[in-house]
Amino acid sequence: MNEIVDILISASFWAAILRIASPLIFATMGELICERAGVLNLGIEGIMVMGAFAGWIAVYAGLPLWGGVAVAMLSGMAFGLIHAVLTVPFGLSQHVVGIGITLIATSSAYYAYRLSLPEVTSPPRIEPFQPVDIPGLSDIPFIGTALFSQTPLTYFAFFTVLVVAFVLYRTPLGLALRAVGENPSAVEAQGLSVTALRMGAVIVGSGLMAVGGAFLTLSAFSSFFFEMVNGRGWICIALVVFGAWSPSKAMMGALLFAGFDALQVRLQQTSFGAMVPYQVFLMIPYILSILALVLMSRRANVPAALMVPYNRGER
Repeated sequence: MNEIVDILISASFWAAILRIASPLIFATMGELICERAGVLNLGIEGIMVMGAFAGWIAVYAGLPLWGGVAVAMLSGMAFGLIHAVLTVPFGLSQHVVGIGITLIATSSAYYAYRLSLPEVTSPPRIEPFQPVDIPGLSDIPFIGTALFSQTPLTYFAFFTVLVVAFVLYRTPLGLALRAVGENPSAVEAQGLSVTALRMGAVIVGSGLMAVGGAFLTLSAFSSFFFEMVNGRGWICIALVVFGAWSPSKAMMGALLFAGFDALQVRLQQTSFGAMVPYQVFLMIPYILSILALVLMSRRANVPAALMVPYNRGER
């Protein structure tokens, strides 16, 4: 028990929570935007893989780190455009298209990696984003080390939550976006294009998903390797439900999952790690997240038009 207490009062533990949560926050915000507009984007896992590869290979080719982030976002938006065209105007199954996007994006990233670096046995490294201390705040004991000595992309992740929340709840565009996920016929009656709103939401949301993937190669690690996304996309879909389609609650869900994940890594290094198989520790964040999801989802209000195709003129 003392070992667990020591972990919980460690500044490095709380700093790790923010780092682990950052890619989840980017991707969760992207998925939330899509679902708020009525489109389930199951391509999130593959888009994150493509974003991780595109951002890394761009920086490896000579672009600055922020240029890599931009390339990753554009790659995600490209796959988001494909998803949007197939599911919104053509009305194809969002489940099937999403899984197809995941398979195509993942395979494309792996193929491009082999094509770009055919004779490389281990992935080349780049110089990733470095932690940036915020003057004054980073000097605060414990809190400064935990919260204000992060990489720029981590700060950007939390800034993204504020932007998404502001747009959704404080702008006419956000009102139209929420309405198109609840009652698209009412949006059409106001003279707005349901197709344009939904397609725009999917494209922008997919760009954020790709930035979440790019965080792994440009901030968390310094190279690209297969399976590095490791199911984070599917976790983000669950976090949207956990957060009841609210940006702030979804962010808290990402922090909660990151806390479980950071805890299990450190528990493996304690006396518990010598007595319990490591696979049990790996299960902890997923089991606890599933329990939290079950408890929270019972009170969630699903967007009424989620996964419901809309044809102009229908009532």
